[in-house]
Amino acid sequence: MIPHLAITMGDPAGVGPEIIAKACKALKPRLDSDELRLLVIGSNDALNRACRTFAPEIEIPSVQAMGQWPGLASLQACPEGEPILPGVLSTDGGRFAYHAVEQAVELAKAGRIHGIVTAPLNKEALNKAGFHFAGHTDLLAHLTGAKGSVMMLAHGNMRVSHVTTHIALEDVPKKLTPERLRYVIDLTAETLTGLGLPRRRIAVAALNPHAGEGGLFGRQDIDVSMPVIAQCVAEGLDVVGPVPGDTVFVKLHAGQFDAVIAMYHDQGHIPVKLLGFNVDPKTGKWDSLSGVNITLGLPIIRTSVDHGTAFDIAGKGIANELSLLEAIDYAVRLAATRITGLEGSVKS
Repeated sequence: MIPHLAITMGDPAGVGPEIIAKACKALKPRLDSDELRLLVIGSNDALNRACRTFAPEIEIPSVQAMGQWPGLASLQACPEGEPILPGVLSTDGGRFAYHAVEQAVELAKAGRIHGIVTAPLNKEALNKAGFHFAGHTDLLAHLTGAKGSVMMLAHGNMRVSHVTTHIALEDVPKKLTPERLRYVIDLTAETLTGLGLPRRRIAVAALNPHAGEGGLFGRQDIDVSMPVIAQCVAEGLDVVGPVPGDTVFVKLHAGQFDAVIAMYHDQGHIPVKLLGFNVDPKTGKWDSLSGVNITLGLPIIRTSVDHGTAFDIAGKGIANELSLLEAIDYAVRLAATRITGLEGSVKS
């Protein structure tokens, strides 16, 4: 079976249409040889405008949800309203972002696609449209009925799962429970297997400096993390820690681990984004961003770009599609494992 992915446009006023058009252009040889199939879901008007401007050699025919699809096609998420202008926040932008994800989830649940890759949405526009979610993760959990999810950021060999993300720092220690930590470790190990990695060595980052220094700087690493890690090891998982946060990511980058469990948002995001941003030393500005956001714990495969809508550069031709291409590749790898497993089940 050939991996068939849906790409949701996110907010059509952002860089989504542009990076999708550029990514489809870059993937044309794979699409033409039927190694990969893509269904773009969003605003056809915005997509066609982006293709005419940034990838005129690409044709993306519009299709119906329940019809037959070619290897590269687009699906209108909902009726067009007022024209959506690049860089201009609007209710319609949020409406398209929601319905694109909604349609993609339905197609994934029905087995029509193998995974979803999301371009960025704007949280303010989403809420202005009446869809009160903090972002893609909450929205996907709602649409799929998932009880819990985990954010993993990936860039090269840097794979970082998070115990907590969008909460205040003062609340992080309360959320570090044995149940949550074990859940994150198990999902991370499962994802490493899904990526086809030969080794699955996971390091748990310490919450406190020096892993608490024997309790001098806090006891969470001693009282919560250490017993969970010991139980994982007893059950055959390759888990180490708690490893102090000031060295664990250096060791991950050096290949000593295959993934790290970060305790909170910035602990995990800073090292991945530091390596993922390419900065022009002459101007001090970043000109490209590499990195993928993978949502663990959903009944469907979902990867995403690791950046926002970038309204300030939308429609100007300078948005970089690298993160989207990486997100597609990660989704293909995860889908290939599931497809192989399904084929094995059918044969047996």
